[in-house]
Amino acid sequence: MSRIGKKPITIPDKVTVDIKDRIISTKGPLGEDALQLIDGINVEMLDNKIIVSRDDNAGNQKKVNGYFGLFRTLINNMMIGVTQGFEKNLEITGVGYRAIQKEEKVQFQLGFSHEVIFAPPKGIKIEVLDTTKLKVKGINKEMVGQVAANIRKLKPPEPYKGKGIRYKNEVVRKKAGKTGK
Repeated sequence: MSRIGKKPITIPDKVTVDIKDRIISTKGPLGEDALQLIDGINVEMLDNKIIVSRDDNAGNQKKVNGYFGLFRTLINNMMIGVTQGFEKNLEITGVGYRAIQKEEKVQFQLGFSHEVIFAPPKGIKIEVLDTTKLKVKGINKEMVGQVAANIRKLKPPEPYKGKGIRYKNEVVRKKAGKTGK
């Protein structure tokens, strides 16, 4: 049994939780989020806490056991997301590589013959802190991570000089170049 799944989730102040028809929805100061539960996972509220439990009579018990801790973590991330939010920081490395804020979109100059314009999905905000520093913010942890990965995919760091887009504090292992005669 999952040790993470057994822990109760404390509902923070200023957050309202609603459980209806196997959908748990949270509303807080930063926005609202919802999650569809699968069969075999049960959620109940007791004394300002959410308790996630398994249904032992569910059909595919192996699947339910695997998702037990996951759903507890997803619900906990919803609580953190609507109160504090999530963010990922990115850095651009390379001569002439930069990002420019264009309303909600971001225009990248990454050494291609054209500029790359990136439009974030709904619920995600991208801030250009400096021409070489970006911050991806939102209330859904999965979406924030996916948008940051999509931006990094535009020009991943190359192994010889390290040029490209990388996460803050990401270490890029560099290869040795060609040796001269």
